[in-house]
Amino acid sequence: MTGATAWERPEGALLVYDGDCGFCTTAVGFVQRRLRPRCTAVPWQFSDLDALGVTEERVQHEVLWVTPVGTVWGGAEAVGKILLNARGAWPVVGGVLMLPPLRRALSGLYRLVAANRHRLPGGTPACAIRPPAGDGPAPDGPATGPGRPPG
Repeated sequence: MTGATAWERPEGALLVYDGDCGFCTTAVGFVQRRLRPRCTAVPWQFSDLDALGVTEERVQHEVLWVTPVGTVWGGAEAVGKILLNARGAWPVVGGVLMLPPLRRALSGLYRLVAANRHRLPGGTPACAIRPPAGDGPAPDGPATGPGRPPG
């Protein structure tokens, strides 16, 4: 699982994260070493966001899990997908966390961590998330990807 640009990535899922954020980079390194998910991890700064069908605003606010067919999961649901694709007992944990009541709790926890990542170990002022340009919180959950119709 080495970094690769979106257009050079091998078959399989892509884990897209904020490479400028020390906390995010540390967290992804931990996930790669301990959970060993079946994916390629790449900072969004080295990704072809247009080819992935995502905006820069979105990737600045949440980690993304992009499936080989282009489905994009963000935030807490991306964390669930990471766990579902990890080795060992982690897929069981991911499956439980993706159940609706726990998924809502995980979503709230994810947003709390994301909003405070600059205060967490490894975080720096550069890790702070700017408020989204639109109304409401950053998107979370499945979205359309390349070649996929909206809705």
